[in-house]
Amino acid sequence: MNATPGRQDKAGFEMRIVLCYPQKKHYIDQVLQVAPAADVVEASQEEIPQEILNADIFCGHAKVHPLPWKDVVQQGRLRWIQSSAAGLDHCLTDPVIHSNIVVTSASGLFADQVAEQTLALLMGVLRSLPAFFVAATRREFLRLPTRDLRGLTVGIVGLGGNGRRVAQVLAPWKVRILATDMFPADKLAEVAELSPAEQLDTLLAASDIVVLCVPLNSQTRGLMNAARFARMRPNSILINVARGQVVVERDLVDALESGHLYGAGLDVTEVEPLPPESKLWELPRVIITPHVGAQSARREDDTTDFFCENLSRYLQGLPLWNVVDKNLGFPKPKDRYVRA
Repeated sequence: MNATPGRQDKAGFEMRIVLCYPQKKHYIDQVLQVAPAADVVEASQEEIPQEILNADIFCGHAKVHPLPWKDVVQQGRLRWIQSSAAGLDHCLTDPVIHSNIVVTSASGLFADQVAEQTLALLMGVLRSLPAFFVAATRREFLRLPTRDLRGLTVGIVGLGGNGRRVAQVLAPWKVRILATDMFPADKLAEVAELSPAEQLDTLLAASDIVVLCVPLNSQTRGLMNAARFARMRPNSILINVARGQVVVERDLVDALESGHLYGAGLDVTEVEPLPPESKLWELPRVIITPHVGAQSARREDDTTDFFCENLSRYLQGLPLWNVVDKNLGFPKPKDRYVRA
């Protein structure tokens, strides 16, 4: 990464850094310790569309308003986007993909939390918690069959930062773990078999539980459709902690209503918030959480620490962590950030 100083604005600052995530003064001070000559600007979700036009570096995740990426690229000032999320569908639009703007993700930064959410969803479905919770609201002492995790085969689709941590968390439960990945060259000891992404259908047919950990891009949008659900084992379970649009929701509903799939744990849905009329709300063995898998009491601290580490590398001309392949939406293994 070339660390050529940014253009100087009329106040004499070397670069303008726009931050957008919940802020406290000590986060700004932390960034200024790394880049004391920078103009560090806090931007709310509403302010990002304007502030990003005058940014050299942007750190955040635009979740409310679409950003004027075509104008940003044409202006030619923005040089680096540090996403505060692992998913990059908010910024990897055609103008950015075909530009010289470097994009880095937060892949792996919240892998612990995503793995915990995965385990919570999976255990909830296996142990019939939705039915027990409903019975509890009625003060009914309901007994239902439950299922064991031990001895099952878990297929992880996408062995990036989140997928790898999911494998590590599930391994002590005496399961057999299979995985597919776009770069199947760095197998974990916990994974019995790591295959290319093209062998997804084989993984589906061999798995009792399928966990989706892929980014959303042109190759994964609608990845799990009717044909793919038909290839899953009867009575199997789907867990989605990736992006909602990886799954064709109407096909998932059909697979659940027919009884082919036993249940599902969904932290993400095709439309968010999930509309009240969605049939997913009515299905008895579906657990839905509102895209909270990466929530953490330390999220802003960890995000700032990571951004400052990458900012220091940027200013020194060193390779950045988590530089993504903009066509795929995730970093290659050699560029992945791994938390200690």
